[in-house]
Amino acid sequence: MTTSGTTTFNLQIDELIEEAFERCGMQMTYGHQLNSARRSLNLLFLDWANRGLNLWTIEQATYPLTNATNEITLSSDTVNVLSAVIRDNSQSPSVDITIDRISREEYLNIPDKTTVARPAQYYVQRANVFKVFLYPAAQSTFYTFVYYRIRRIQDAGAYTNTADVNFRFLPCLASGLAYFLSLKYAPDRTVALKQIYEEDFTRAAQEDRDTASVSFVPDLGV
Repeated sequence: MTTSGTTTFNLQIDELIEEAFERCGMQMTYGHQLNSARRSLNLLFLDWANRGLNLWTIEQATYPLTNATNEITLSSDTVNVLSAVIRDNSQSPSVDITIDRISREEYLNIPDKTTVARPAQYYVQRANVFKVFLYPAAQSTFYTFVYYRIRRIQDAGAYTNTADVNFRFLPCLASGLAYFLSLKYAPDRTVALKQIYEEDFTRAAQEDRDTASVSFVPDLGV
């Protein structure tokens, strides 16, 4: 038996929309339906950002610090910062030093936020302008803020694009878009399509996880 020898199957945005409409029991016949479906697809991507980690959207980024820096603005497509270190480039090889994330209240209660030393803590302000506040402020230009961030899933864009998702999420993407479209065009199928979508998402999300081993040590209070 001959197989294709390829593992590159993907769907363009227009093909994904066509699949979703077919699941709604209809064919797309009007131009405004295409625009409506793309809008729903972009809203679906935003919904996924609220559902938790999508591993393919996690990436490492760096921000060189200047002297006395205690506030930095990150890229506008940042959803959250997962972890961070301060990289000391004053020696070779460079050394990464752990830095702790603190809450807004903890940062607010720091008396003198202009203290200069090697940063040991950071507070993440998740607002329209995504900022990180460092304490103490960087005392040297040899420091770099190195962090893992969650970025936004890219917009659908042109209909000939493919979606910015891992291949494991394609079935979930099709069922999710079908559910979103059913709210507007096929309300009689909404309940069934929502159930399929949630099952597909749960299955994909369970697979999309870090499988590294972890151990827990009890605190005996000694």
